[in-house]
Amino acid sequence: MNKLNICCLPGARHQRGVAALEFALVSAIFFTLLIGIMEMGRVLFYWNTAAEATRLGARVAVVCDVNSSQSASNPVIKDMQQMLPVLQPSNITVTYVPSGCDASSCTAVTVAIANVTVNTVVPFVPFTLTMPPFTTTLPRESLSSVNGTNPVCS
Repeated sequence: MNKLNICCLPGARHQRGVAALEFALVSAIFFTLLIGIMEMGRVLFYWNTAAEATRLGARVAVVCDVNSSQSASNPVIKDMQQMLPVLQPSNITVTYVPSGCDASSCTAVTVAIANVTVNTVVPFVPFTLTMPPFTTTLPRESLSSVNGTNPVCS
């Protein structure tokens, strides 16, 4: 039986380190794609949470005092930011229909989110995505406080 000695094969000396180089090239591409897929999942999570935040904001706006939307501690914005921390007050609009109405004359409340950006951390190609605008409109409910307090809007 003739034993094959690998070190004596022609060209074996020239093949040293090729596997490590191939692994480095393939793994860099693989991990970039893997992280990119995970980042797109995170972006879609933000988009879904933004849609839910507009629903929550509209729900809070229809039961809170109509005058609370002008206050500094707006319960609509506060609850929406608690759900989606990347939201800024400038990204959120609360509109009562018809405009300038009070608790007895409003017919609906519209809450919208616009111009929200999400930064990604994909290796070698970092970019920023702007979410599409989200809008939710609900018919009015109380829009006023009971005895000066509304536990939902605190």
